[in-house]
Amino acid sequence: MIRIIRILGAGLGAIFGLALLTPQLFADREYGGALVAAWVVAWAVTGFAVLPYVTIVPATWLVREVQRLSTAEFVAAIGGLLIGLLMGLLLGVPLSALPDPFGIWVPLGVSIILGLGMMGLTVAKRDDLIAAAEAIGVIRRPAPPDGGGSAGPRIVVDTSAVIDGRVADIVDAGFLYGRLVISRAVLDEIQRIADSSDTLRRNRGRRGLEILARLQKDERASVEIVDDANPSIAEVDQKLVALASSLDRLILTNDFNLNRVAELQGVRVLNVNGLANAVKPALLPGEVLRVRVIQEGKEAGQGVGFLDDGTMIVVEGGARLIERDVDVTVTRVLQTVAGRMIFSQPRVD
Repeated sequence: MIRIIRILGAGLGAIFGLALLTPQLFADREYGGALVAAWVVAWAVTGFAVLPYVTIVPATWLVREVQRLSTAEFVAAIGGLLIGLLMGLLLGVPLSALPDPFGIWVPLGVSIILGLGMMGLTVAKRDDLIAAAEAIGVIRRPAPPDGGGSAGPRIVVDTSAVIDGRVADIVDAGFLYGRLVISRAVLDEIQRIADSSDTLRRNRGRRGLEILARLQKDERASVEIVDDANPSIAEVDQKLVALASSLDRLILTNDFNLNRVAELQGVRVLNVNGLANAVKPALLPGEVLRVRVIQEGKEAGQGVGFLDDGTMIVVEGGARLIERDVDVTVTRVLQTVAGRMIFSQPRVD
């Protein structure tokens, strides 16, 4: 295709050169015929080299960017562009009465600014606009199909969430339903981990494969394996973000970095660690707990124990109470990125 465009560009360049050629241009020059030929060839070469960059290259870029848009983004962009152009037309009628050249260029500039501006605004606020349209009955979402886990949201699952294993327990508990979308890139990554020479990584990879097999048998959430739609992207995390962004899906993960990257790109994230922290019981200073001190803490004299949900409890002066069950009083609760830490003192009767 590009070869045909280059040949067409050469022909158009030669025609353009001949159109610009005047009898007086090389009339007084020696070797005027050769100069005319060189003039035409130069324009033909220019057309041959330039035309693809003003036709094929911009068109290819535009098609690629449109393909990356989700359906909601595309519809919102077209609707916003039409609204902006309509506003530009209404404002352009009185503005066209300005003296030339303002009467020509000002309405055109206003239309372009309003069209592009409204297109950007409608894309940015597409979710709110869809919700408002549903509220007043303009549009309705199609009812989900009956049966099994095909109803509900479609959730793109990260490698870390599969290997972690808690996703299967969440599905069993009924807190996660719908269709779990597993990218081929994630499946390949789990298989590479399962084939690793390192024993720990190999066991984690095999557990991930077992979790996927367990989820496929669960009626509460179906598993959908999708091919890699972005082979040009090398990083698996970027593939997942692009997949979720292009199809208006969610991402399920417990990877902190992927969580932040997805949120920055406007993708909703379901974080397994966040769910685990949210369902932990709230503890306040002064409450009494019974805990088993199992090891020494970082500071001198401290002991460390854990609740059933994995919350760490630091017992001041608990180093002498290792391997004993003691009643402790909560003194303060510290929230960290990794979870909650509870500081306590042994209860004195």
